[in-house]
Amino acid sequence: MTPDMNQSIPQDTAGDSPVTQSQADAVKLKARNVKVFYGEKQALFDVNLDIKANEVTSLIGPSGCGKSTFLRSLNRMNDTIDICRVEGEISLDGQDIYDKNIDVVHLRARVGMVFQKPNPFPKSIFDNVAYGPRIHGLTNSNSELEGIVQTALEKAGLWNEVKDRLDQPGTGLSGGQQQRLCIARAVAVSPEVILMDEPCSALDPIATAKIEELIDELRENFTIVIVTHSMQQAARVSQRTAFFHLGYLVEEDDTEKMFTNPTDERTQGYITGRFG
Repeated sequence: MTPDMNQSIPQDTAGDSPVTQSQADAVKLKARNVKVFYGEKQALFDVNLDIKANEVTSLIGPSGCGKSTFLRSLNRMNDTIDICRVEGEISLDGQDIYDKNIDVVHLRARVGMVFQKPNPFPKSIFDNVAYGPRIHGLTNSNSELEGIVQTALEKAGLWNEVKDRLDQPGTGLSGGQQQRLCIARAVAVSPEVILMDEPCSALDPIATAKIEELIDELRENFTIVIVTHSMQQAARVSQRTAFFHLGYLVEEDDTEKMFTNPTDERTQGYITGRFG
Protein backbone atom coordinates (compact mmCIF):
# COMPACT_ATOMS: atom_id res chain seq x y z
CA MET A 1 0.00 0.00 0.00
CA THR A 2 1.40 3.41 -0.92
CA PRO A 3 1.65 6.05 1.78
CA ASP A 4 -1.11 8.64 2.19
CA MET A 5 0.24 12.13 1.53
CA ASN A 6 -1.94 13.45 4.36
CA GLN A 7 -0.31 11.19 6.92
CA SER A 8 2.94 11.94 8.67
CA ILE A 9 5.78 9.98 7.16
CA PRO A 10 8.49 8.96 9.63
CA GLN A 11 11.63 10.95 8.90
CA ASP A 12 15.20 10.50 10.06
CA THR A 13 15.78 14.15 10.93
CA ALA A 14 16.24 13.82 14.65
CA GLY A 15 20.02 13.83 14.46
CA ASP A 16 22.96 13.79 12.15
CA SER A 17 23.35 10.03 12.06
CA PRO A 18 25.36 8.70 9.12
CA VAL A 19 23.36 7.81 6.01
CA THR A 20 23.25 4.05 5.51
CA GLN A 21 23.95 2.47 2.14
CA SER A 22 20.32 1.35 1.82
CA GLN A 23 19.15 4.93 2.45
CA ALA A 24 21.56 6.29 -0.13
CA ASP A 25 20.42 3.78 -2.74
CA ALA A 26 16.71 4.42 -2.16
CA VAL A 27 14.83 6.28 -4.88
CA LYS A 28 13.02 9.22 -3.30
CA LEU A 29 11.46 10.78 -6.41
CA LYS A 30 10.69 8.97 -9.62
CA ALA A 31 9.65 10.61 -12.90
CA ARG A 32 8.20 8.49 -15.70
CA ASN A 33 7.31 9.77 -19.19
CA VAL A 34 6.82 13.30 -17.87
CA LYS A 35 5.58 15.80 -20.43
CA VAL A 36 4.85 19.45 -19.64
CA PHE A 37 2.85 21.81 -21.84
CA TYR A 38 2.31 25.56 -21.66
CA GLY A 39 -0.84 25.89 -23.71
CA GLU A 40 -0.03 24.30 -27.07
CA LYS A 41 3.74 24.55 -26.57
CA GLN A 42 5.43 21.42 -25.22
CA ALA A 43 8.29 22.23 -22.85
CA LEU A 44 9.29 18.73 -21.69
CA PHE A 45 9.28 15.46 -23.62
CA ASP A 46 9.07 12.01 -21.95
CA VAL A 47 11.45 12.67 -19.05
CA ASN A 48 12.42 9.58 -17.04
CA LEU A 49 14.58 10.22 -13.98
CA ASP A 50 15.19 8.62 -10.58
CA ILE A 51 16.30 10.93 -7.77
CA LYS A 52 17.98 9.07 -4.92
CA ALA A 53 17.54 9.85 -1.25
CA ASN A 54 20.24 11.85 0.55
CA GLU A 55 22.00 12.81 -2.65
CA VAL A 56 22.36 16.08 -4.51
CA THR A 57 21.14 15.82 -8.10
CA SER A 58 22.10 18.69 -10.42
CA LEU A 59 20.03 19.62 -13.47
CA ILE A 60 22.18 21.32 -16.12
CA GLY A 61 21.65 22.54 -19.66
CA PRO A 62 21.26 25.71 -21.77
CA SER A 63 18.68 28.38 -20.92
CA GLY A 64 15.17 27.36 -21.88
CA CYS A 65 15.94 23.65 -22.00
CA GLY A 66 13.35 22.63 -19.37
CA LYS A 67 15.43 22.37 -16.18
CA SER A 68 13.33 24.72 -14.07
CA THR A 69 10.10 23.45 -15.61
CA PHE A 70 11.01 19.93 -14.50
CA LEU A 71 12.08 21.15 -11.06
CA ARG A 72 8.76 22.99 -10.56
CA SER A 73 6.86 19.87 -11.51
CA LEU A 74 8.39 17.99 -8.55
CA ASN A 75 6.28 19.89 -6.02
CA ARG A 76 3.48 20.99 -8.34
CA MET A 77 4.56 24.62 -8.50
CA ASN A 78 3.47 24.48 -12.14
CA ASP A 79 -0.10 24.24 -10.84
CA THR A 80 0.09 27.99 -10.23
CA ILE A 81 0.33 28.58 -14.02
CA ASP A 82 -3.14 28.35 -15.57
CA ILE A 83 -2.00 27.24 -19.02
CA CYS A 84 0.43 24.59 -17.72
CA ARG A 85 -0.41 20.88 -18.04
CA VAL A 86 1.67 17.97 -16.76
CA GLU A 87 1.37 14.42 -18.10
CA GLY A 88 3.10 11.22 -17.04
CA GLU A 89 3.84 10.24 -13.45
CA ILE A 90 5.96 11.72 -10.70
CA SER A 91 6.02 9.77 -7.46
CA LEU A 92 7.37 10.55 -4.01
CA ASP A 93 8.08 7.41 -1.99
CA GLY A 94 5.94 5.50 -4.50
CA GLN A 95 2.90 7.83 -4.30
CA ASP A 96 1.81 9.74 -7.42
CA ILE A 97 2.01 13.41 -6.42
CA TYR A 98 -0.50 14.36 -9.14
CA ASP A 99 -3.18 12.07 -7.72
CA LYS A 100 -6.39 14.09 -7.32
CA ASN A 101 -6.56 13.21 -3.62
CA ILE A 102 -3.16 14.68 -2.79
CA ASP A 103 -3.07 17.65 -0.40
CA VAL A 104 -0.83 20.04 -2.33
CA VAL A 105 -0.08 22.17 0.75
CA HIS A 106 1.19 19.09 2.59
CA LEU A 107 3.15 18.00 -0.50
CA ARG A 108 4.96 21.35 -0.61
CA ALA A 109 5.83 20.97 3.06
CA ARG A 110 7.47 17.63 2.21
CA VAL A 111 9.09 19.00 -0.95
CA GLY A 112 10.33 22.51 -0.17
CA MET A 113 11.72 25.03 -2.62
CA VAL A 114 14.40 27.73 -2.63
CA PHE A 115 14.18 30.18 -5.50
CA GLN A 116 16.74 31.90 -7.69
CA LYS A 117 16.40 35.30 -6.04
CA PRO A 118 16.28 35.45 -2.23
CA ASN A 119 12.68 36.22 -1.25
CA PRO A 120 12.40 36.71 2.51
CA PHE A 121 8.98 37.76 3.77
CA PRO A 122 8.62 41.38 4.98
CA LYS A 123 8.75 40.07 8.53
CA SER A 124 11.34 39.62 11.25
CA ILE A 125 14.08 37.00 10.87
CA PHE A 126 12.31 34.93 13.53
CA ASP A 127 8.90 35.17 11.86
CA ASN A 128 10.35 34.25 8.46
CA VAL A 129 11.47 30.90 9.84
CA ALA A 130 8.49 30.43 12.18
CA TYR A 131 5.93 31.01 9.41
CA GLY A 132 5.86 27.44 8.08
CA PRO A 133 5.73 25.64 11.45
CA ARG A 134 2.90 27.97 12.50
CA ILE A 135 0.68 27.47 9.46
CA HIS A 136 1.28 23.70 9.47
CA GLY A 137 0.56 23.43 13.19
CA LEU A 138 3.91 21.83 13.98
CA THR A 139 4.34 23.36 17.42
CA ASN A 140 2.34 23.43 20.66
CA SER A 141 4.21 26.15 22.54
CA ASN A 142 6.35 29.22 22.05
CA SER A 143 9.39 27.46 23.50
CA GLU A 144 8.96 24.61 21.00
CA LEU A 145 8.66 27.11 18.16
CA GLU A 146 11.79 28.92 19.34
CA GLY A 147 13.64 25.59 19.30
CA ILE A 148 12.52 24.85 15.75
CA VAL A 149 13.59 28.32 14.57
CA GLN A 150 17.01 27.98 16.20
CA THR A 151 17.56 24.49 14.76
CA ALA A 152 16.57 25.63 11.26
CA LEU A 153 18.88 28.64 11.43
CA GLU A 154 21.70 26.41 12.68
CA LYS A 155 21.16 23.97 9.80
CA ALA A 156 21.26 26.93 7.40
CA GLY A 157 24.54 28.11 8.93
CA LEU A 158 22.98 31.42 9.96
CA TRP A 159 22.28 31.17 13.69
CA ASN A 160 25.52 32.70 14.96
CA GLU A 161 25.12 35.66 12.60
CA VAL A 162 21.53 36.55 13.55
CA LYS A 163 20.85 35.15 17.04
CA ASP A 164 21.07 38.62 18.62
CA ARG A 165 18.75 40.31 16.09
CA LEU A 166 15.93 37.84 15.47
CA ASP A 167 13.38 40.66 15.77
CA GLN A 168 14.96 42.64 12.92
CA PRO A 169 13.62 42.45 9.32
CA GLY A 170 14.85 39.56 7.20
CA THR A 171 15.03 41.97 4.27
CA GLY A 172 17.84 43.82 6.09
CA LEU A 173 20.27 40.92 5.70
CA SER A 174 22.87 40.66 2.94
CA GLY A 175 21.97 38.74 -0.22
CA GLY A 176 23.80 35.61 0.86
CA GLN A 177 22.28 35.77 4.34
CA GLN A 178 18.82 36.25 2.84
CA GLN A 179 19.27 33.11 0.74
CA ARG A 180 20.36 31.14 3.80
CA LEU A 181 17.32 32.54 5.63
CA CYS A 182 15.14 31.19 2.81
CA ILE A 183 16.86 27.81 3.19
CA ALA A 184 16.19 27.94 6.95
CA ARG A 185 12.54 28.75 6.18
CA ALA A 186 12.32 25.68 3.95
CA VAL A 187 14.10 23.45 6.48
CA ALA A 188 11.88 24.58 9.38
CA VAL A 189 8.94 22.38 8.32
CA SER A 190 11.19 19.27 8.17
CA PRO A 191 10.85 18.56 4.44
CA GLU A 192 12.19 15.38 2.90
CA VAL A 193 13.26 17.02 -0.37
CA ILE A 194 14.62 20.52 -1.03
CA LEU A 195 14.42 21.92 -4.56
CA MET A 196 16.81 24.75 -5.42
CA ASP A 197 16.38 26.81 -8.58
CA GLU A 198 19.76 28.45 -9.28
CA PRO A 199 20.11 29.45 -5.61
CA CYS A 200 23.50 31.14 -6.10
CA SER A 201 22.96 33.04 -9.36
CA ALA A 202 22.35 36.36 -7.56
CA LEU A 203 25.17 35.90 -5.04
CA ASP A 204 28.84 36.87 -4.94
CA PRO A 205 31.56 34.18 -4.87
CA ILE A 206 31.97 34.22 -1.06
CA ALA A 207 28.22 33.83 -0.44
CA THR A 208 28.09 31.16 -3.16
CA ALA A 209 30.82 29.17 -1.42
CA LYS A 210 28.83 29.28 1.84
CA ILE A 211 25.69 28.03 0.12
CA GLU A 212 27.61 25.21 -1.57
CA GLU A 213 29.13 24.15 1.74
CA LEU A 214 25.67 24.25 3.27
CA ILE A 215 24.21 22.06 0.49
CA ASP A 216 26.83 19.42 1.20
CA GLU A 217 25.89 19.44 4.90
CA LEU A 218 22.13 19.39 4.25
CA ARG A 219 22.23 16.21 2.17
CA GLU A 220 22.87 14.23 5.35
CA ASN A 221 19.21 14.78 6.20
CA PHE A 222 17.57 15.87 2.97
CA THR A 223 17.34 14.90 -0.70
CA ILE A 224 18.35 17.91 -2.82
CA VAL A 225 17.68 18.74 -6.47
CA ILE A 226 19.43 21.83 -7.79
CA VAL A 227 19.16 23.66 -11.10
CA THR A 228 22.41 25.40 -11.95
CA HIS A 229 23.95 27.14 -14.96
CA SER A 230 27.38 26.63 -13.44
CA MET A 231 28.93 23.33 -14.43
CA GLN A 232 31.67 23.93 -11.89
CA GLN A 233 29.02 24.19 -9.20
CA ALA A 234 27.34 21.00 -10.37
CA ALA A 235 30.69 19.23 -10.23
CA ARG A 236 31.37 20.54 -6.71
CA VAL A 237 28.05 19.89 -4.98
CA SER A 238 26.27 16.98 -6.68
CA GLN A 239 26.58 13.22 -6.72
CA ARG A 240 24.46 12.83 -9.87
CA THR A 241 23.91 15.15 -12.81
CA ALA A 242 21.16 15.24 -15.44
CA PHE A 243 21.66 17.11 -18.74
CA PHE A 244 18.61 18.66 -20.43
CA HIS A 245 18.52 19.98 -24.00
CA LEU A 246 15.54 21.37 -25.93
CA GLY A 247 13.06 19.82 -23.50
CA TYR A 248 14.63 16.35 -23.49
CA LEU A 249 16.61 14.63 -20.77
CA VAL A 250 19.66 13.69 -22.82
CA GLU A 251 21.45 11.66 -20.15
CA GLU A 252 22.06 11.38 -16.42
CA ASP A 253 24.82 9.65 -14.52
CA ASP A 254 27.25 9.96 -11.66
CA THR A 255 28.52 13.54 -11.73
CA GLU A 256 32.16 12.57 -12.14
CA LYS A 257 31.40 10.36 -15.13
CA MET A 258 29.15 13.00 -16.72
CA PHE A 259 31.97 15.55 -16.64
CA THR A 260 34.80 13.23 -17.65
CA ASN A 261 33.21 10.68 -19.97
CA PRO A 262 29.66 11.58 -21.06
CA THR A 263 27.83 9.14 -23.31
CA ASP A 264 26.06 11.60 -25.62
CA GLU A 265 27.93 13.99 -27.91
CA ARG A 266 25.44 16.76 -27.05
CA THR A 267 26.48 16.50 -23.40
CA GLN A 268 30.12 16.62 -24.45
CA GLY A 269 29.43 19.68 -26.59
CA TYR A 270 27.73 21.54 -23.75
CA ILE A 271 30.32 20.65 -21.13
CA THR A 272 33.20 21.73 -23.38
CA GLY A 273 31.47 24.99 -24.25
CA ARG A 274 30.73 24.34 -27.93
CA PHE A 275 27.15 25.49 -27.34
CA GLY A 276 24.99 26.78 -24.50
